[in-house]
Amino acid sequence: MTHRIHILNGPNLNKLGKREPEIYGYTTLAEVEGWCREAARGPLEFRQSNQEGVLVDMIHEAEEEADGLIFNPAGYSFTSVALFDALKIFEGPKIELHISNIHARDALHSHSVLSAAMTAVICGLGPRGYLTAMQAMYEMLDARS
Repeated sequence: MTHRIHILNGPNLNKLGKREPEIYGYTTLAEVEGWCREAARGPLEFRQSNQEGVLVDMIHEAEEEADGLIFNPAGYSFTSVALFDALKIFEGPKIELHISNIHARDALHSHSVLSAAMTAVICGLGPRGYLTAMQAMYEMLDARS
């Protein structure tokens, strides 16, 4: 069965590969997108924004267009009630994704306020975590069909 997935990326992920490579590695977001497009079993929307309101709008669009949502909220993970509220509206499976293991980081980066609105959380697998999230998403969607 064909499933529509949206993968959304939050602030500073457009600098992946350059920003703090000791934490996030040297893989760029464009490379990650390429891997995801190769692994896609259906329509895939892959987007990034540095602005909270734009990400809220993207979640609203996903509600209308996607069966499943994978979201790396980056820094908004720890602060955004607006994203939390938008995520609660999306009824399909939602995976929160982090490149680093946020639970092993400093106090500022160790608790996501968004996790309670998600179906699952994947963290600490590096950029390849996107592929793990896609595989898990397809399995969740297949189980619902």
